[in-house]
Amino acid sequence: ALFVPERHGGAGGSYRLYLAVVRLISEACASTGIIYATSFHGMGPVVDHGSEAQKSRFLPRIAQGSLGALAITEPEAGSDATGMQTRFRPDGGDIVVDGGKIFITNGDVADLILLFGKWSEIEDPRKAISVLVLEKGTPGFEILRLEDKMGHRASSTAEIAFRGCHVPRANLLGEPGDGLPILLASLNKSRPSIAAHALGIAHAAFSDMTDYANQRHQFGKRLVEFQGNQFTLADLATDLAMAEHWLDHLGALVDEGETEFGVEASMAKMRASDLAMRIATECVQMHGGYGYCQGYRAERLMRDAKITQIWEGTNQIHRQLIGRSFART
Repeated sequence: ALFVPERHGGAGGSYRLYLAVVRLISEACASTGIIYATSFHGMGPVVDHGSEAQKSRFLPRIAQGSLGALAITEPEAGSDATGMQTRFRPDGGDIVVDGGKIFITNGDVADLILLFGKWSEIEDPRKAISVLVLEKGTPGFEILRLEDKMGHRASSTAEIAFRGCHVPRANLLGEPGDGLPILLASLNKSRPSIAAHALGIAHAAFSDMTDYANQRHQFGKRLVEFQGNQFTLADLATDLAMAEHWLDHLGALVDEGETEFGVEASMAKMRASDLAMRIATECVQMHGGYGYCQGYRAERLMRDAKITQIWEGTNQIHRQLIGRSFART
């Protein structure tokens, strides 16, 4: 795994390089891209916040090909993670987990799940949030169903449940109540990851769009020779280049040790996902009726692009986060 440090069997690559790899994989296949990225979303926090013992236990498994997952969302806790109802109850040397999660990418195939829930002995709903690593095969862990999704159909999305799961206390990251800071810090890194994923889809759509515009003839000319189409391509290419440069800048900030980049991460995720949907839609439009049919990749790219505006925080939430940053106290 690129993000796993060398001492734990990984490549020890930079965050900037990781983002570039996510984009390239996602350009070839969005489903494969998100499967890969989700392992980072789930196990990246172990790299940043886990103890040395936890890193030595879990990270070599990821480096050897095991999959990770991140479990936050619940039926009553989507954009507002503080509404989660999953409970962690201490029981001697174990933690007993009860609850459930929905829309969990890799949820049915992950070997290690980074699971957020609330510590039963802490009443404050924000301070109670805690986080642990749940291992595949833990008794009481159940896969309830797989979602039949519009896009990303090669990537599984599961509803999962925990019925009296006994997890070793050693799997708890930090202390009880440390979950919210870890959650927010991990989202700040996973959101640029989703931006890279979205830009991969955008690149694929732009490539298909320009290829078709150069091949298809109407009224004795190629589509690319019509000024209206040229203007569309010019605008999309420019916006794509700007989004890529912003993401590269953000990756460099993280590699240089910057810790406060939440607004920049929201900007990257929001703009890249909106752009992916826009380019994918224009790709379908350029293909005309063919773009609406499954003989071409355009319709799949449009379906795959849509979810990037929703997961890892809806774009409405990101606009709120960005706008709120300008409020003076």
